[in-house]
Amino acid sequence: MNDILEYSIQLAMLRQLLIEKLIDKREYFKIKEVLMKKYNISSDLIC
Repeated sequence: MNDILEYSIQLAMLRQLLIEKLIDKREYFKIKEVLMKKYNISSDLIC
């Protein structure tokens, strides 16, 4: 599977955890940073 697609799926699941209040924002950003490194994502562009 394409790394960007895998990253997107992981990020969507992570966001769902945040929405359901199973993790807080601090945990969200820490895990997101780990995912960005794992999938070699260099920037986070939000439109």
